Amino acid sequence: MLNNGHHVLVFDVNETLSDLTPLRARFEEVGAPAHLLPTWFAGVLRDGFALTAAGAYADFAAVAREVLRGLLRGLAEWSGDADTAARYVLDGFADLEVHPDVPDGVRALRDAGFRLVTMTNGSSALTERLLARAGLLDRFELFLDVSGPRRWKPAPEAYHYAAEGAGVRPDEALLIAVHPWDVDGALRAGLGGAWLRRGAAAYPEVMSAPTCTAEDLRELAETLTAGRS
Repeated sequence: MLNNGHHVLVFDVNETLSDLTPLRARFEEVGAPAHLLPTWFAGVLRDGFALTAAGAYADFAAVAREVLRGLLRGLAEWSGDADTAARYVLDGFADLEVHPDVPDGVRALRDAGFRLVTMTNGSSALTERLLARAGLLDRFELFLDVSGPRRWKPAPEAYHYAAEGAGVRPDEALLIAVHPWDVDGALRAGLGGAWLRRGAAAYPEVMSAPTCTAEDLRELAETLTAGRS
């Protein structure tokens, strides 16, 4: 059930706000198949989560580079400099754009009086660059990443860090994410959790049910703004 006390909306960034699809071309340009992108991204999350579970920490760029180097070197008939290729692919994060539904959704939510912040397992600097290109930077008041708590989402410390940064209790914040694991983590940490389907067939039954579900950010904005009237 929606809670009208959710004054702060905490946005995940990678794949929720940003469209990673253009990175497929960078994979091809270094001689790797484009379909390696989701395998690589899943591997980055796996290793970041594993380090957090073990009580350790490494930032997104370092983990992403190591995972990609390993995948490239494991490709049959691939030759090249894995370090250079990985750097080229990762440089693509600086040129990503937001999903088409994001500008309208963000503006509607901010205009309705919600406070907007971001919390990413990636880089807050890249988040600011992404939103500046989209003309949305001034709609957000805070840009956070896991280098602060040194715990990747879905560890509860990451969500609490975002709530504390915004100066609210966890139950006054609602996480918005395309990843079910992120929504589940937020709910277990005491926040609300809004799931953006973006074409996904179903939400995993083994995870905490989202506070609300929408196809994209435009639809979610309609739901949340209606809940405030």
